[in-house]
Amino acid sequence: MAEVVSLMDIDEDDNHQKQNNSQKLNKGKGLVTAADTKPTPWVEKYRPQSLADVAAHRDIVDTIDRLTSENRLPHLLLYGPPGTGKTSTILAVARKLYGSQYRNMILELNASDDRGIDVVRQQIQDFASTQSFSFGAKSSVKLILLDEADAMTKDAQFALRRVIEKYTKNTRFALICNHVNKIIPALQSRCTRFRFAPLDPIHVTERLKHVIQAERLDVPDCGLAALVRLSNGDMRKALNILQVFKLLIPILFLRKLVYNNSYLFKKCKSEKQQSTHMASQKITEEAVYLCTGNPLPKDIEQISYWLLNESFAESFKRVSETKTRKGLALIDIVREVT
Repeated sequence: MAEVVSLMDIDEDDNHQKQNNSQKLNKGKGLVTAADTKPTPWVEKYRPQSLADVAAHRDIVDTIDRLTSENRLPHLLLYGPPGTGKTSTILAVARKLYGSQYRNMILELNASDDRGIDVVRQQIQDFASTQSFSFGAKSSVKLILLDEADAMTKDAQFALRRVIEKYTKNTRFALICNHVNKIIPALQSRCTRFRFAPLDPIHVTERLKHVIQAERLDVPDCGLAALVRLSNGDMRKALNILQVFKLLIPILFLRKLVYNNSYLFKKCKSEKQQSTHMASQKITEEAVYLCTGNPLPKDIEQISYWLLNESFAESFKRVSETKTRKGLALIDIVREVT
């Protein structure tokens, strides 16, 4: 008896065959997957790739650049507030020294890694004790980058001192920290120290304008000034705030969040623009302050007026009501008022 084959079975076989053929044709062509399209933090996306791209602290950058060019790079200790370009400067130095091989010639440890004495005796010492020959690298001296070195224990710092002395011939150490007083004097004396001060508002503004243009954001001058002011010279903080807005614009546009009976993001003039340019909403000063949870300047002015002109009981009542209604933190109010 002949076997009956349905049309659905034939279609399934054809589809399966086409899928197999498609997989064979696309094999090795670097297909884009969901993992490949994962968004990159703007701190990494817009990190300077060379020493020439580092706009701020040109005196420090030029000094390190000259030492690198003359092959006289010492051990470095870079300290200062976060987001001032310490890590970016060292990574730019590594790219200049090693070119495309810099990933093989540096060991980078940050706060997420263990900072005990065992890491110094094993991981750091093993990397420093081996001689590396990397084709394409301009220097055979390896680089160990210890980010947030002030988080290391005292025992680990004393052990690191001995490692630095022993392997100076083929390894350079770059220590990065926020609080230099937490680094033992024995380590400080073995490094050339550079202090990275908070970034100048001019440099922060120039960099933010570049990012705003690249990301096609609509930020008026008042919104840009608010970003610069709230960053306090911390470029990392400014970029993180800006990226949050990039992600929240569609959500806030749809919800039409109201702040003091006005929209956070000013609507476009026409409904056509609303439907086609949802990401073109202006990031205003009010939006920046509300998104970061900071009190508006006009709120601080009002609070200051109450404190100076009203009785204690009345001013306390008004400040408490404003704090509760707008979700402000008391520490932020005190910091702005004082």
